[in-house]
Amino acid sequence: MSKKIVFYIVFFALLGIVFLGYSGYVIKSEQGSFFGKEKLPVLGTNGHYIGGFSFVNQEGRTITNNDVKGKVYVAEYFFTTCTGICPKMNANMQKVYAVYKNEPDFRILSHTVDPENDSVPVLKAYAELHGADPKNWWFLTGTKKELYNLARQGYLVDDGTYTGEDDFVHTQWFALVDGEGRVRGLYEGTKKPDVDKLISDIARLLKE
Repeated sequence: MSKKIVFYIVFFALLGIVFLGYSGYVIKSEQGSFFGKEKLPVLGTNGHYIGGFSFVNQEGRTITNNDVKGKVYVAEYFFTTCTGICPKMNANMQKVYAVYKNEPDFRILSHTVDPENDSVPVLKAYAELHGADPKNWWFLTGTKKELYNLARQGYLVDDGTYTGEDDFVHTQWFALVDGEGRVRGLYEGTKKPDVDKLISDIARLLKE
């Protein structure tokens, strides 16, 4: 074999190595790790964001979308007198909270679907029952229409439309939201595998 042929073999072999290395770099940049998991999807139609909101928490403090800007958070809907899915959902939410309660860039937003009965003092007592610190787990109330519209058009946890005061949202879904206000996952709050996945996905999102 001539030296010229050997040269070309070595040259193209090195070129292939360089190409593979660059490809790995690109994949790593796009997915977060070379052989790791892809980033969580963004749910909803292209350009979907939660949008603005303004509610009152268990301390009587007004909470807006600006309070969660740059934070990863989980949103849910419940009511304090619920004897069906809500107790199980919030028992599972306590498990999520136990893992991330000391994480400065994490919040939980629990919205009542029964604002007529779930006043600020009622929400405060309910929050204390679940060991929620008002600095990072907020139980929120507001007008029924605004709460319901956010559940459906923002968090995508219900597919109905607002029909007036007789309307009622009763959903088991938890929504995981990133710091830009985008929904990155939906999880059934009554199911352990979903809650375990939520706990894992929060960690992934915090690292993005």
